[in-house]
Amino acid sequence: MVFRSYELRKNIYFAEIKNERLEDYVNWVKYIKSLWWEIKAIVCDWRRFNLNYFSKFYPVQMCQFHQIQIITRYITKKPKLEANIRLREITLLLTKTDKESFTFWLDEWYEKYKTFLDEISINPISWKTRYIHSRTRSAYNSLKRNLKYLWTWYDYIWTIDIPNTTNSLDWSFTHLKTKLKLHPWLKKERRLKVAFSLLDWK
Repeated sequence: MVFRSYELRKNIYFAEIKNERLEDYVNWVKYIKSLWWEIKAIVCDWRRFNLNYFSKFYPVQMCQFHQIQIITRYITKKPKLEANIRLREITLLLTKTDKESFTFWLDEWYEKYKTFLDEISINPISWKTRYIHSRTRSAYNSLKRNLKYLWTWYDYIWTIDIPNTTNSLDWSFTHLKTKLKLHPWLKKERRLKVAFSLLDWK
């Protein structure tokens, strides 16, 4: 688990964790503040941070690149259905456009394909229903649900310099993994020591 300063391009706190829990993040944020760091905003990955909780105290930006990855898991990189092709095209514009345009295109997409999204099938034995295009629905719902966190950088553009992705931190991890792969024979304790030294450097 790593906290990184975007302005300084430097990791300011890191620790080994077994499970990600909200209470741990709360305590770590308090600890960082106790060291006199000023938290202007938080940029994170939805799976690794509770956006709803911390947005009560700080501007919170969800990494747009991770959102694109989420959509890709649902509808793949090369979708075949027309609705999915268009949804992926819109999603890929996340990092290249503004909030108003993206919201308009997403709403326009929904209006065009809402009947498609609502198509259901019925099990002739149990009579249970299910959505035929459940993965497309999940992809759309993910975008719609996270929309308020995807454009925090845009909402604060004149007051705070907030990055729209966690690329700076992700690069730090890539550097770490590359170095550790060169020494696969190291025991866990030694690997952890090397990892911490590399994180402290970057």
